[in-house]
Amino acid sequence: MTNVISFQGEPGAYSHQACVEMYPDMVALPCPTFESAVAAVKEGRAELAMLPVENSTYGRVADIHHLLPETGLHIIGEHFVRVHINLLAVPGTKLGQVKQAMSHTVLLGQCRAFLKKHGIAPKTGVDTAGSAQMVAEAGDPSVAALASELAGEIYGLDVLARHVEDHHNNTTRFLVMAPVPEYPELGSGDVMTTLVFQVRNIPAALYKAMGGFATNGVNMLKLESYMLGGSFRATQFYADIEGHPEDPAVQRALEELAYFTSALDILGVYPMHEFRKSV
Repeated sequence: MTNVISFQGEPGAYSHQACVEMYPDMVALPCPTFESAVAAVKEGRAELAMLPVENSTYGRVADIHHLLPETGLHIIGEHFVRVHINLLAVPGTKLGQVKQAMSHTVLLGQCRAFLKKHGIAPKTGVDTAGSAQMVAEAGDPSVAALASELAGEIYGLDVLARHVEDHHNNTTRFLVMAPVPEYPELGSGDVMTTLVFQVRNIPAALYKAMGGFATNGVNMLKLESYMLGGSFRATQFYADIEGHPEDPAVQRALEELAYFTSALDILGVYPMHEFRKSV
């Protein structure tokens, strides 16, 4: 199906917000899991998928780096959402009436100062938008939700307090996934390349593999490792670098990397988001 973008979560989730901000003309399709959001694209029910990969406060999204290489999809873009957390309640509620605030456990941990100041107890919900939906359905003014303003609009809730998060630079990075790659033309602007690789089982393999990026002046913005198949010996690395694979310097760095790896896969080449240039 064309003009549909899938995301994990309920309507009003921050992933939904990412879809609306980046693709306002597309229909957003909510899915219960990351796997089902990917499946919607592979089965033709969606054209793209929006997947969160990391948060500036809490680090990488659990299991997402395991999922990315297995999807068969390609990264064609990135988007950054400033995670503003809002206290939402049924219409007519006053802040003093709220005794509990419901949200995903991660979001609750980002609002400790606000909750303590107002004597509001945290209450764990399945997710942010789902908590807003439950608060709207229950109609109890003593229980509010912590979620996006978009969730408040969707479920008819009042915003009692805006931007109550403890860390005011809290941002989540999303990747846009598509069935076929869409490499930008060489020289068309700032470009990101994302890849995964496994190093050969030889001494100092990772050190030697990384040397090609240093000697060729290629900026590596991210490097993370994670185990494969439950083995302490099988490690895969995820990397984000600046530059296009056809850039001579990047090309040389990747050739050197390939020499020291047993597996190497480019997950996507895509335009660098403007957010990176502003921070």
